[in-house]
Amino acid sequence: MQYDVVIIGSGPGGYVSAIRCAQLGLKTAVIEKYKTFGGTCLNVGCIPSKALLDSSEHFHNAAHTFTTHGIDLQNLSVNMPQMIARKNDVVAQNTAGITYLFKKNKIDSFEGLGSFVDKNTIKITKTDGTTENITAKNVVIATGSKPTALPFLPVDKKRIITSTEALNITEVPKTMVVIGGGVIGLELGSVYARLGTKVSVVEFLPSLIATMDGGLGKELQRVLKKSLGMEFYMSHKVTGATNDGNTVTVTAQNAKAEDIKLEADYCIVAVGRTAYTAGLGLENIGIKAEERGNKIPVNAHLETSVPGVYAIGDVITGAMLAHKAEDEGVYVAETIAGQKPHINYNLIPGVVYTWPEVASVGATEEQLKEKGTKYKTGSFPFKASGRAKASMDTDGFVKVLADEVTDEILGIHMIGPRAADMIAEAVVAMEYRASAEDIARICHAHPTYTEALKEAAMAATANRAIHI
Repeated sequence: MQYDVVIIGSGPGGYVSAIRCAQLGLKTAVIEKYKTFGGTCLNVGCIPSKALLDSSEHFHNAAHTFTTHGIDLQNLSVNMPQMIARKNDVVAQNTAGITYLFKKNKIDSFEGLGSFVDKNTIKITKTDGTTENITAKNVVIATGSKPTALPFLPVDKKRIITSTEALNITEVPKTMVVIGGGVIGLELGSVYARLGTKVSVVEFLPSLIATMDGGLGKELQRVLKKSLGMEFYMSHKVTGATNDGNTVTVTAQNAKAEDIKLEADYCIVAVGRTAYTAGLGLENIGIKAEERGNKIPVNAHLETSVPGVYAIGDVITGAMLAHKAEDEGVYVAETIAGQKPHINYNLIPGVVYTWPEVASVGATEEQLKEKGTKYKTGSFPFKASGRAKASMDTDGFVKVLADEVTDEILGIHMIGPRAADMIAEAVVAMEYRASAEDIARICHAHPTYTEALKEAAMAATANRAIHI
């Protein structure tokens, strides 16, 4: 065989897996059909969206809070082309970083569409139509996902768009409809709402970010409505959308089956993502993707039904998160090398990069109630945090769920400033099966946002929070 491992796809799962394989002494190659490495995350997902979220948050603060801080500005305006250009530069820096890492670790890369000839032979079809075959002892499928399409609502990429096109709008729209109250829809909706766009969110379910703890979605909806003027149409079923030239009209039905119409400059369809397996030639090796979500079935070792062929990330079951894919990439590399790696799927944190940020790990209250688990809860609001008052970020709270008898932490859920970073402490604590008392007794620096986690842990342990 030419290679010990060939990885199809260079997203967070693929490139991390390739680097770990190389570190372990395995001769490794990566096949990527696009000209740049990094997959959805680096090119049209996590990284560019965070760049725009940061830029828009700077503008929003300049427009709404700088005066209170004693900073006076005049003639404030948005230079959208420059904002997009900065975002593109951030993307370029990150993708170039992967190119450097591949060279550093002596990983071969091929540009083209990778497809199975047999379980050890991969055909690479290049953009000019020419083909090349390479062979490998092991193959890792890391082809990621694409935005889910609604069959009755075709995306034209002009007025009816996905998250990909939403990253490159070069003017600030007056109005925008976002279909989907999940992570992607709320993050991108926040970007434009901060810049002055009137954003309306249409969600089929009765709550936002429905997979997270119910209290988080309720608080996030309240804050986004209050701070950004976003409108929410909950429990509404979208029935269609039409491009009217310079505008788009979205139709929906509420819970009473009454019809509503929303007209906007753009409509972002953000109803989730679907595993991407097109052109892989799975049928040539006897792999059949699942009907729901197009996921590739794998066993506990992330190996498909074909020995030596693995799959990771968005293309298999589980949360569609870059850090999950990265951990799975390392897991597969170490498995192939004969090690005994482990992933605790219960402790993969979820984050929403709105402001305030939302972060969660472990069981939700709804899940604990459904299982009949006896638990206790402790919450602490950021409005009682000295650090949050100093930065004017007083919305949100931290909630700690602990076992009623053993005090072991079962879940931690937070919405507030820097929650995306704060959740790491919760993950570490739960990885070592800490109790709420353990966190309560750890000295946290003052003044910091993380004191809210300590106070919530104290509240969960004999209701003894100090600052409320």
